[in-house]
Amino acid sequence: MGFLVKLSGNLDMDTEMFLETAVEWIMEGKLIGFPTNSVYGLGGDPLNLNLVERLYNIKFRERSKGFLLLVAGFEEASKIAEFNSTAKKLANHFWPGQLTLILKRKEPNIIPLEVTAFQDTIGLRVPENKVLLKILEILKQKGQFGGIIGTSANYSGEPPSISGAEVAKKFLGTIDYIIDSGNSQSQIPTTIVDCTSEELKFLRIGKITEEEIISVL
Repeated sequence: MGFLVKLSGNLDMDTEMFLETAVEWIMEGKLIGFPTNSVYGLGGDPLNLNLVERLYNIKFRERSKGFLLLVAGFEEASKIAEFNSTAKKLANHFWPGQLTLILKRKEPNIIPLEVTAFQDTIGLRVPENKVLLKILEILKQKGQFGGIIGTSANYSGEPPSISGAEVAKKFLGTIDYIIDSGNSQSQIPTTIVDCTSEELKFLRIGKITEEEIISVL
């Protein structure tokens, strides 16, 4: 049976206490549900292969589909991914925010290949949600990699969850810790752009439009 914590989304002392607990659980290999400004996510320590396997099983996700990572900032992202000039421009403009970049993995890499389904690419985003970003920053402050797996809180093929209540209804009995801060702001999945070649590939259009991205470039 998992724990459900309801937070306002403001970073007061009580909230930070619960976030410290969430970080401890992540470091112990636990699986958490959390808010983003788009939709709710599930995730945990990307370096923990038991956690990765558990997440695949809980979501009924095909092993050929890797997971995206949420990171504390560009510094953490650059530890595990190669940024060309286009990717740097987009990261500088849209991070933190609702843009996921598909990039080439750096080699060697601390992120196990199982996380990215044995592909040579990796998907990264710096979230703007204050609660989630604080969790990532605390991980970094504790000397851990400042990133977690961030996959939508739903069973594969189903719509993503847009509230903590939805996550609890689906997963309270199967994951360890759920942070509920109400409804997501945009309730639209993030935009995903493949930056691994000179020609951009738009894999999914979310709140950030294709026109906005092209105008930045």
